[in-house]
Amino acid sequence: MSRVRPGPWLAALPMSLLALATLYPLLFTANVAMKTRRDYVLDRFALVDTLRGQNLETAWTSVGMGRYFVNSLIVVTSSVLLLLLLGSMAGFALSRLRFRGSSLLYLTFLAGLFVPFQVIMVPLARIMADAALIDTYPGLVLVYVAQFLPFTVFLLTSYYRTIPQEVIDAARIDGNSVYGVYRRIMLPLGRPALLSVGILNALFCWNDVLMSLVMMPSADHRTLMVGVTSLRGQYSDDIPTFASGVLIAALPVLVVYLFLQRQIADGVAAGSTKG
Repeated sequence: MSRVRPGPWLAALPMSLLALATLYPLLFTANVAMKTRRDYVLDRFALVDTLRGQNLETAWTSVGMGRYFVNSLIVVTSSVLLLLLLGSMAGFALSRLRFRGSSLLYLTFLAGLFVPFQVIMVPLARIMADAALIDTYPGLVLVYVAQFLPFTVFLLTSYYRTIPQEVIDAARIDGNSVYGVYRRIMLPLGRPALLSVGILNALFCWNDVLMSLVMMPSADHRTLMVGVTSLRGQYSDDIPTFASGVLIAALPVLVVYLFLQRQIADGVAAGSTKG
């Protein structure tokens, strides 16, 4: 008679509790977003009997979550594209090109990983104000690129170092220039790393509050997460509308995690490889 090993069951129990603790806030928020203000006051924990989209429509149109969503989409898309362009070029140069100061430049990028935004927030805000970039899309895009470029360069450099040098040498023998090697060899081979790093940077930029709050003070240019934080004081007596705004902000991130979790995990592990 075979015995059931307790090991897998002991591991599954805490993981199930952790999954429940992670899903419960989202489910509770979705349940509250479907309620009327009266239903929430009477019993905030009761399950809704009918699905209502009125609060979501109010949050999207009247509250301005639709405008905040578009602002975030513009900023995040521009930032990620610029990060991938600069990060892939720097990663290729630091991993395969030998020039004076390359090691020092790479260490400088690594040092940028240890500088939190709170340390440089005040001088950066003054510089951006002097350059008339406060409350503009390019200003916030430049801040995101400056903040997340060290992380991007670090991961892409680590990934490009795993590509065999023989591939690069063969491309050079075939007559490719340095730019040709980057465009025809490194970019196609680095597509998995670029996808993973792009997803991670998109999540970083999408979930940001502090940098966007400093760079975008006006209501018209607020990003989605800043808009959600502003709802708490503005709609403190209308929790279902506030919950609808939170749900609108959380759904894109949830969709990304559900469908691209493999790429996210590969991106996190990319920096641990060594060529």
